[in-house]
Amino acid sequence: MDVKVMNNAANNLRVLIAEMVEKSKSGHPGGAMGGADFINVLYSSFLVYDPADPKWFARDRFFLDPGHMSPMLYSILALTGKFTIEDLQNFRQWGSVTPGHPEVDVERGIENTSGPLGQGHVMAVGAAIAERFLAARFGEVVAHKTYAFISDGGIQEEISQGAGRIAGKLGLSNLIMFYDSNKVQLSTNVSDVTNEDTAAKYRAWHWNVIEVDGTDPLAIADALQQALEEKEKPTLIIGNTIMARGAVDAEGNSLEGSIATHGQPLSAAGADIDKTVANLGGDPENPWVIREDVKNLYAARAEELKKIVAVRRQAYDEWAAANPDKARQLQDYIDLKLPALPWDSVEFKANMASRAASATVLGFLAEHVGNMIVSSADLANSDKTDGFLKKTTVLCKEDFTGGFLQAGVAELTMACIINGIALHGGVFGACATFFVFSDYMKPAIRMSALMELPVKFIYTHDSFRVGEDGPTHEPIEQEAQIRLMEQISNFSGRPSALVLRPADSAETLEAYKLAMENVHSPSILIFSRQNLEDLPGDNRREEAKKTARGGYVVVDAENPEVVLVGNGSDVALLVHAAEELKNEGVAARVVSVPSIGLFNSQSEEYRRSVIPAGVRLFGLTSGLPATLYPLLNGGEYRFMGMERFGASAPAKVLDEKFGYNTENVLKNIKLFLKK
Repeated sequence: MDVKVMNNAANNLRVLIAEMVEKSKSGHPGGAMGGADFINVLYSSFLVYDPADPKWFARDRFFLDPGHMSPMLYSILALTGKFTIEDLQNFRQWGSVTPGHPEVDVERGIENTSGPLGQGHVMAVGAAIAERFLAARFGEVVAHKTYAFISDGGIQEEISQGAGRIAGKLGLSNLIMFYDSNKVQLSTNVSDVTNEDTAAKYRAWHWNVIEVDGTDPLAIADALQQALEEKEKPTLIIGNTIMARGAVDAEGNSLEGSIATHGQPLSAAGADIDKTVANLGGDPENPWVIREDVKNLYAARAEELKKIVAVRRQAYDEWAAANPDKARQLQDYIDLKLPALPWDSVEFKANMASRAASATVLGFLAEHVGNMIVSSADLANSDKTDGFLKKTTVLCKEDFTGGFLQAGVAELTMACIINGIALHGGVFGACATFFVFSDYMKPAIRMSALMELPVKFIYTHDSFRVGEDGPTHEPIEQEAQIRLMEQISNFSGRPSALVLRPADSAETLEAYKLAMENVHSPSILIFSRQNLEDLPGDNRREEAKKTARGGYVVVDAENPEVVLVGNGSDVALLVHAAEELKNEGVAARVVSVPSIGLFNSQSEEYRRSVIPAGVRLFGLTSGLPATLYPLLNGGEYRFMGMERFGASAPAKVLDEKFGYNTENVLKNIKLFLKK
């Protein structure tokens, strides 16, 4: 390694970083300039990828945690040919490919969307798990390393504890993380925030910890080489770096280590941009260049990569020739191609809780889908993901042949890990907890929706009927919150999430079918703790297939005077109310809408065939009445729901106290019709 060339390349990166932020008048130059030495060593000497095929499945992955350091990532990818100088000059501008925080774009070498600190490196843990899971099934032809880059802020985010614990417990020696320890954060020095011993903390989690001078390319390279040779533990490289390395003011005084350089252009922090460019070996009159020796460095690496990749591809071809069935299976996994699933063979007992029906379906999936990982936040026997666990084994350090991840009590960590599994590819990922604890996971659900990941979020204990556990465990506003994701479009123009709250076992089966076939967005499945009555119908399983349209008629009436609409456990109550109304000569139609977003994406003709325009609409929900607002049809309406927190009592008592019985629902419908 030529240290002079390496330092020049890192300084070249620093100039581009500083100029990007300066030109956009917005951004975070300091940390990116400090991390340039590591990122240069990684990409010029260690990261293995195919320059001709960015999506090559066996490539190493690089996950950036501090998304505000995007200028560092864009600049290094410009050296590899993934971005142009013009792309860098359009940093943070409308329609540019260089947004303020990186957005997943594998073609350009960006493996994850990053911004909310902490999530990026946890996704890397998920990717490392997925790699070991697949290697356990197909061997080392799919093996690669996963690299992560974390900052002081990411280390401080609470989910770093969950990630550190789980990665260490699983012995993810394929995971190598660089901690950019520059002692400075956005508004203060790190010493004002914490005095913890980070190295000791990670060693306690059974990581291999190496501490180096993060400005020395030889020391960084030596640490990376040690990490590659580690076979038992994940590696944390603590790089002692320098915030805004090379920045100077008009008099040439150093601004290195200045808090002010973290979150604004260098000029706003008191630096002189031209003097800084010159100090870093650049031409202030022409700073937007890739220097000749730097071009040569990365051109040489590209040639070296071609040879490395050719050897690995040849090994894969030989393996595929010797194992054609396995090779076809691997490709199906990569394509997330489901096998032909005999859904109709799934059998349920009568009147099951939908969480119990979920357990039955998960057991079915464990037997038929070989590339699925399910996780639970220490609730497998209560959220009933043990239906999956009973048909597989727990992932552990010495054995990744199973498919169940025991995440422990760490909902956000778990969700971010499953996002990382999905980003890696080749594996279906699902995770579960109580619905009220979706509050812990919302940041990860949002990122999953942004990245259009096919993650399955499974929630049980869906209402105040959790009962004796009381209001802390009783979701009231959660469904309304989650269903807002149905109203947001993702970058492909589709709803950003598919949300399903099935009313009985038949709908539960269809909900899982929709979720497994949905590869464009996260699917959110919401299940009951208590038993649910099977909805009426001569061929209930066939009728429930209409769940695929989001909503459908369960009980019809000619020229209905009122349409009764709900989902989940509320539909059966509406059925009973409709029966009473029929006896009194009132024609009432009952509509189940397990997915409000999916229903509203149907044609106007279909929606009005289910909920006719202008007909009186009565809705029942166990959550906030606002949950049902997207179903308004232009007519008079009343939505009955919970407008207070729950209470501690048996579920049947709460039903009576809160008026969730046929008598009270019928009373409310009649009052509505008399208006």
